Amino acid sequence: MEHWETIAAERLALADQLERLTPEQWATPSLCAGWTVREVVAHLVMPIQTSMPQGLIAFSGALLAARGNFARANAALAAKGAKQSTTELVAALRSGADRHFKPPGFGSEAPLTDVLVHGQDIRIPLGLVSDRPIDPWRVVLEFLVTPKARRGFAALPTDGLRFVATDLDWSHGSGDEVRGPAIALALAILGRNARIQDLTGLGTATLTARIPT
Repeated sequence: MEHWETIAAERLALADQLERLTPEQWATPSLCAGWTVREVVAHLVMPIQTSMPQGLIAFSGALLAARGNFARANAALAAKGAKQSTTELVAALRSGADRHFKPPGFGSEAPLTDVLVHGQDIRIPLGLVSDRPIDPWRVVLEFLVTPKARRGFAALPTDGLRFVATDLDWSHGSGDEVRGPAIALALAILGRNARIQDLTGLGTATLTARIPT
């Protein structure tokens, strides 16, 4: 199943909020360690601003410069993209909202995860309210508990835990339970503790201990 309509809607909704931010808000640290709001937006915009060959060439070059370190390569590209003006970044997010970009080896669940999670990386530190639908997070959660997500998105190991969403009909795994809203579950599985207080269950301490400090 493809998710392009949802991805486009989420990109446009995020652009609506971004265009109202102050310069200070653009410079606010996001939930992505070491990245400002501006750099997160630049990361979201980069794959929809360039063609697939150009994007692959750019990332390959960054990866080579970073000596194979995926995180450093991503950070370097985000920093480069963040040199664009806020107007340019918002315009690029809008104009590329319908762009069907998928990382090699992934389906449309990857860009959906990217825009939903990074949307929270931006909104939570800024205290921005989002009234977006919760149901797309079901796709994100299903993706995040796969080995592919651990390789490409640095999702935490989920073995020995049972996850239960309280706002979706979704559960996964066996073991000590981690229960809470879908967004809180997804952020925790991705190593973010911003909404860890919204999770309950015996497995919460185990999951929290797996989050890098």
